[in-house]
Amino acid sequence: MEYGTFKVREGVYIPDVGMDYPKDDPFRRLLKVEVEDSAKGKYQFDETYPYIDKSFSYKLNDILGFFVKWILVAFWNRFHFGIRIEGRKNVRKYRKELKNGAMCICNHVFVFDAFGVNQAVKLFGSLKIPMFAKHFNGKKSWFMRHVGGVPIPETRGGMKKFNEAFDEYHRRKCWFLIFPESVRWEMYVPIRPFMRGAFTMAYKYGLPIIPLVYSYRERKGLYRLFGDKNIPCVTLHVGEPVFFDMDQPRKEETGRMLKLVHERMVQMAGIEENPWPAEGE
Repeated sequence: MEYGTFKVREGVYIPDVGMDYPKDDPFRRLLKVEVEDSAKGKYQFDETYPYIDKSFSYKLNDILGFFVKWILVAFWNRFHFGIRIEGRKNVRKYRKELKNGAMCICNHVFVFDAFGVNQAVKLFGSLKIPMFAKHFNGKKSWFMRHVGGVPIPETRGGMKKFNEAFDEYHRRKCWFLIFPESVRWEMYVPIRPFMRGAFTMAYKYGLPIIPLVYSYRERKGLYRLFGDKNIPCVTLHVGEPVFFDMDQPRKEETGRMLKLVHERMVQMAGIEENPWPAEGE
């Protein structure tokens, strides 16, 4: 299916940002990780990485990161990307059910989409976000660490420490965010297949899942002053939480939830015929 020929509800905007999206591999990485020479090998993503960083320098930078996120990035999301958030009430009315944390699931479509989710569901709080490890030796490594990013390890020993860290984050009642599409495709409309890891983690901790979806608007008016006309503005839709049946076996229940959340996100995006299946291989 050619991009743009899939069926959407009336009024759904399909932007053209000049990208040639793959038609056969929904997990192909389209964006290169830019690594400065000074950062090469700075972090090793094994058991030596501080998945819970207790150092003074990290805590000091985290304070700076708070202001960078909630002033500079919030401004950029508001005016360059024109972010609008719809459906916050769907989270607020479940405060009791979400008091011990939640798993946020979202499509991965622009550089500050993770922070947009933060703006929508956890104002001035933080989300813990498993991320592609190589980004943490890239040019955006500082922001990745202080937006809540935790690198997914590259070794078995690292994965043990990673899992222990998330056990502790869950004990602290942190909220998590995972992009189950795995890789970012700029301003892409359809919902790509999901990897199961996010749902396995949510089942392990008994976390409700909050589906969120970015859709797009044509750039008009004052927003033309803050970005190229071909870059759309974004709207983030927040869905109602969905809950696991913890009496059901893990494999069957994570598969059911994956398909349910994918279906809901397709509907929230206004897509009537999504060109991809729910689950990837």
